[in-house]
Amino acid sequence: VQLQASGGGLVQAGGSLRLTCAASGRTFSTYAWFRQAPGKEREFVAAISSSSINIYYSDSVKGRFTISRDNAKNTQYLQMNNLKFEDTAVYLCAARGSRYGWNYVSDKGAYAYWGQGTLVTVSS
Repeated sequence: VQLQASGGGLVQAGGSLRLTCAASGRTFSTYAWFRQAPGKEREFVAAISSSSINIYYSDSVKGRFTISRDNAKNTQYLQMNNLKFEDTAVYLCAARGSRYGWNYVSDKGAYAYWGQGTLVTVSS
């Protein structure tokens, strides 16, 4: 089982990036994105359920980021618009099965599978 994140890079404040997380080895119920800035705790960004009916964002990205998934490709995406300097971090994709349903979606301890992360740097 593997999650492969890509799409990070350097962008100016106000710009956009699209992150991709390709999964292999099995299918997943819930996908999520977390991020970790230097010297800070890993924090929740967004999560999406298997049918895309349930979506949840952290307050810090709501209205600017959009999470989506393509089940046929076993892939999730994070479209990031109007990026801010404080969005600079390593972004990690996470996934899990159906054990928790739609509970604990923002809890990093509730995800069994993690990608390696992709660095997003926003210049001010």
